[in-house]
Amino acid sequence: MTILRIFWIFIKINLLSTSGPASVGLLYEEAVGTIMTETQFVQAVGLSSVLPGSDALQLAMFVGYEAAGIYGALVALLGSILPPTVLMFGVVVILNRLRREAWVSRFVDGLTPSVAMLMVVVAWSILRGNNGYIPSWQTIVIAVGSLIALLFKAPAPLVLLIAGLVGIILF
Repeated sequence: MTILRIFWIFIKINLLSTSGPASVGLLYEEAVGTIMTETQFVQAVGLSSVLPGSDALQLAMFVGYEAAGIYGALVALLGSILPPTVLMFGVVVILNRLRREAWVSRFVDGLTPSVAMLMVVVAWSILRGNNGYIPSWQTIVIAVGSLIALLFKAPAPLVLLIAGLVGIILF
């Protein structure tokens, strides 16, 4: 199988799906019978699911490697990340041009209270705990610690370190 064909397969798959589980079905149709057997594909899906990281990218590299070695894996990776990267770049360019528009700034100003209220609702749901309206003692400790960090404007790395240590101790 040629490198160009591998590239086209992964470009097509990543333009037609949102990656992840949706792309597995499309990749199955393209790979099984031409690049690998069904058993090999099932094993590749299982292996990519167990390894840390993106399942879709690992599966793409595995299939590309089976088809054309290390160059096939690299081309499959490029074909997998190119469509979303180009689409995101396009969105950024459009948003950058729209940023100067007055209606966009008014739209963002209108969203600010909604996002703040959404954060309050989520915080309240977390604070409530699993047993209705009575928060657990761990939730109270986390809430008080978060308020203290907010009041003293603690740096983010310190907050993350302390939160990790508290998580180890409490849970």
